Amino acid sequence: MQRFLRLEDVQHYTGLATSTLYELMDRGDFPRPIPITPRRVAWLESDVADWQKSKIAIAARTGEPA
Repeated sequence: MQRFLRLEDVQHYTGLATSTLYELMDRGDFPRPIPITPRRVAWLESDVADWQKSKIAIAARTGEPA
């Protein structure tokens, strides 16, 4: 079962502002949301968690922020 996250949830989990999230998405460095209704989008919790894990792994490997 996949859980949908709204923008506010994604901001809470990542600590990132809306503008930063959309900048990262434009660069291909953050997962894009999926449409759930004609006027609503959401992120898959697993996509956000995978992004977080990749950032943690890079930081652990290099000792620097990803």
